[in-house]
Amino acid sequence: MRRSFVFLVVAACAASVGTPSAPAANDYFETPSRNIACGWFSDSGGYLRCEIGSLLRPLPSRPRSCDLDWGYGISMGRTGRARVLCAGDTVRSSGRLRILRYGSTWRMGGFRCTSAAVGLTCKNASAHGFFLSRERWRIF
Repeated sequence: MRRSFVFLVVAACAASVGTPSAPAANDYFETPSRNIACGWFSDSGGYLRCEIGSLLRPLPSRPRSCDLDWGYGISMGRTGRARVLCAGDTVRSSGRLRILRYGSTWRMGGFRCTSAAVGLTCKNASAHGFFLSRERWRIF
């Protein structure tokens, strides 16, 4: 009887543990500087989200439609243009992420990101994408 009670308590505690604040990603990585972190998500047709700790510079104007955190990242779907991220969560909540070394390329789900000392460049299946660095950023 005592063993069953302990098992139930452990199972109940395990079930009540919170999940990370960002949706579950299929893959995470960050640049060697640890300033840029990305998460690839397979839901909603697949999308990539990259966040920069030093914020986007210059910081774009916040649209009236965004009442969450603004200017700390960019997201994009498998096709179409990337956009500045308006969100209340982060891909950084997963803890220490796998490092995408300078000169290396990550590929998954129709996305490709190349890490370089000057910044991170990511593209989707329709060749749209973005560049992120401490000094500047751009969407193409």
